[in-house]
Amino acid sequence: MPSFRRHRDPEGRMSLGDHLRELRNRVTIAAVAILLGAVVGWVYYNQIINALTKPLQDLQASRADGVVNINFAGMTDAFALQLTTSLFVGVILASPVWLFQIWGFIVPGLTKKEKLIARLFVVAAVPLFLAGCFFAFIMVPKAVAVLLGFTPEGAYNLQDGSQYLNFVLKFIVAFGCAFLLPVFLVALNLVGILPARAMLRSWRPAVMIIFVFAAIMTPTPDAYTMIFLASPMIALYFASIGVAFLLDRRKEETKPDWLDVADDEASAL
Repeated sequence: MPSFRRHRDPEGRMSLGDHLRELRNRVTIAAVAILLGAVVGWVYYNQIINALTKPLQDLQASRADGVVNINFAGMTDAFALQLTTSLFVGVILASPVWLFQIWGFIVPGLTKKEKLIARLFVVAAVPLFLAGCFFAFIMVPKAVAVLLGFTPEGAYNLQDGSQYLNFVLKFIVAFGCAFLLPVFLVALNLVGILPARAMLRSWRPAVMIIFVFAAIMTPTPDAYTMIFLASPMIALYFASIGVAFLLDRRKEETKPDWLDVADDEASAL
């Protein structure tokens, strides 16, 4: 993973221009990684689209009558669908790169400890992100079966290809992002930015923000899908608070006694 040399003033602060240049560099690296992953998605598009539309195929096979499939209404819909699907695949495949770039930009320093935490962050975040995507992929057939189960008997159910893939892909990526919540919180706690007590005091606004995020990310207007996404996020939030309390207790036990001395008192050193 590339690292950036940060230019600081004598007081250790970075200028606004340095922040913007670093943001540009990190966004460029993440974008290139996503495009490379999108190439893989483009090459294996047929296999991917077959896997994503399998819930519709299974539902079609279980019905005695009616038609269940995706439909391309416009001439450019098939091309746009392949492009969108490839980009979503690129986001998933490039997750180690863009997650590292996000954390590298959030942490303002590049000390030895922070570099180690950045690597640990990626090691923990990537499996969780992929696990969230996989969990959503498993749940897609059940969500599709429930939503299309209200179709009257004998009616055709031709789904617009773009809308259907938007539903499935957003569902998968939303769960992947949701599973990243505890990693971000614990990582911020490790570098001393977010104490456990502050996380516990803020649980009410945090729950509200989680529900807002779930409402935005879920592709359907029903409340059930929103609750289905928000529930594990809330559980992961409180689990990260528990881990943060353990880390804070360990910090207190290993903290030198001279750090508790007031500024106007002489320490034992």
